[in-house]
Amino acid sequence: MKYDAVVIGGGHNGLAAAAYLARAGRKVLVLERRHVVGGAAVTEEVFPRFRFSVCSYVVSLLRPDIIRELDLPRHGLEILPLDGTFSPMLNGDYLWRVNDHAKTRREIARHSKLDAEAYDEYGRAMVEMARFVKPILAMTPPDPMTRNPRELLKLGALARRFKALPSRDRYNQLQLMTMSAVDFLDQWFETDVLKATMAASGIIGTFLGVRSPGTAYVLLHHYMGEIDGAFRSWGFARGGTGAISNAIAGAARAAGAEIRTGTAIARIRTRGGSADGVVLDNGDEIDASLVLSSVDPRRTFLGLLDPKELPSDFVADVRRFKLRGSSGKVNLALDALPDFRSLPGPGPHLRGAISISPSIDYMERAYDQAKYGEFSRRPYIDMVIPTLTDPSVAPPGKHVLSCFVQYAPYALAGGTWDQQRDAFGDAVIDTLAEHAPNIRDIILHRQVVTPLDLEREWGLSEGNIFHGELTLEQLFFLRPVPGWARYTTPVRNLWMCGSAAHPGGGIMGAPGRNAARRILGHAH
Repeated sequence: MKYDAVVIGGGHNGLAAAAYLARAGRKVLVLERRHVVGGAAVTEEVFPRFRFSVCSYVVSLLRPDIIRELDLPRHGLEILPLDGTFSPMLNGDYLWRVNDHAKTRREIARHSKLDAEAYDEYGRAMVEMARFVKPILAMTPPDPMTRNPRELLKLGALARRFKALPSRDRYNQLQLMTMSAVDFLDQWFETDVLKATMAASGIIGTFLGVRSPGTAYVLLHHYMGEIDGAFRSWGFARGGTGAISNAIAGAARAAGAEIRTGTAIARIRTRGGSADGVVLDNGDEIDASLVLSSVDPRRTFLGLLDPKELPSDFVADVRRFKLRGSSGKVNLALDALPDFRSLPGPGPHLRGAISISPSIDYMERAYDQAKYGEFSRRPYIDMVIPTLTDPSVAPPGKHVLSCFVQYAPYALAGGTWDQQRDAFGDAVIDTLAEHAPNIRDIILHRQVVTPLDLEREWGLSEGNIFHGELTLEQLFFLRPVPGWARYTTPVRNLWMCGSAAHPGGGIMGAPGRNAARRILGHAH
């Protein structure tokens, strides 16, 4: 049997591409190596009756067009709101921003009246910049070196849109693309914990510190998340992030796509410079008119293909593509709720994100250790307790605590991650205990996920959660490599549709949708 398209990888982007192709009448097969679809957006029962969003853990960037066009609520998707961010401080104080704007302003004013005034202006500026960038997320990047009139028109349209921005917004946009998150925020705010917590969004998925140039754009990338049209809104998927992948898989199956799990691919089959199928680990061969890869460029071009089949300059660019995984996860099954010294007892402050980012210096020192190949002994931690919003993921009265941790460099200077796993987990618990002293007494089970685990189990080369850093030289028409940002590759009929393609990582779905629309001739 020959398929119109075979999709390598059943992560949410691969599933999205399959769903759009199947809706257009194409015969599509998705092949996933693991026993469950979802890639890093997956829910698994790690300990009996405790279900974790093992890797990705919150949702915001999932494009509204995908939710609407694939009718994901009909396939079980339900987004539950994540109310604000609680940042405990080492001096016993805290900063607690919530979704209620008036309350947040009063809370910021408790630290600085000037910052409370600036918060409104900052929010308006970021919304305007997000509105400028938002249409770019859905477009196929134009080639700036082309002589094709249609592509030149796209570039001209972008230039006109930029020129039409008010001068202040143009200035802000240029700053965001070049400045560090801290330098950008310094122009607006004076409160250390506020800047540190906001700057944390600028380092997610990068091997950069909050003072590193380029992190301001990553801050905007995460600011563009929206739920029901509200920018900077975050939430949980009921049932964990695996519910997002399962909903997209449901839409794909409903449209006629076939999905196989537990199916590993040995190589992409090519003839005469064109992909015409895949060869499985067991030796079986599957014929296809098109092959779409939702795995990262290193695995695609240096693992599933013989690099000799590719232009040498392209291979060199792929080898230069920066992955540099820098984060890990610690998932805890708890017997009770953590009790924070700065705001004791249970309460609504535990229902949102909890950010261990007490100061800019704290964040930068965490990065300092990573630069020299050490995991951060006092890391930045972003935590959520999904059981307070969705009790279904743990037994009654018990809780799940998900900790995203940075920095955990893939390349350790001393020892291996298998040797350092427990020490890394201990460092996370020690850091939490500084703020919630009861944490050690309430842990029933813990799972430590290192960058090496992300590579071995979830197929993320070097443990990079975005399939490649979101740095300026790896964005838009430069992602993943110059000249090949339009989802095509030097191998005919081989397409890229994962997070390494424009517009990048996060539970977004845009790379998969964009690639499918380009294949179908709907891209703009």
